Amino acid sequence: MKTDDEQFEKRLQRQPLREVPTAWRDEILFAARKAAVPESGSRRTHDSWFSKLIEQLSFLLSPHPRAWAGLAAVWLVIIAANFASREDSTSMAEGRGGPPSEQMREMLREQQQLLAELFDQPAAADRTKARVPQPQSVYRDEFLNA
Repeated sequence: MKTDDEQFEKRLQRQPLREVPTAWRDEILFAARKAAVPESGSRRTHDSWFSKLIEQLSFLLSPHPRAWAGLAAVWLVIIAANFASREDSTSMAEGRGGPPSEQMREMLREQQQLLAELFDQPAAADRTKARVPQPQSVYRDEFLNA
């Protein structure tokens, strides 16, 4: 007993081949030739650049993909923790209040004076004018004036 597939194939073999109409043949060949010629558009360049990038990344990541996946997971956790620890901009603005009070300004002045004393520098209030750099060598001036 023959199966349906075998009967179908025998019927197909008995049918004569038809010739494709010339107009259709020309359209099909034209479309095939057009598809075979690479376009000069940016899309092809972008595809090739992107495919090269993917190829390089796969080459780089292929020796130890689990290690790279673990590193990526750690970075995602760090980024998520960073965003979670941020305060809202509204609460930060409320905490600042406005301009610093007179007491705060006085404390900052005292702190600057203490730091200046620690580093043996004159206090900011004592400095009236920035120091102008002096030449490092007398010979340099003589050489330039000669």
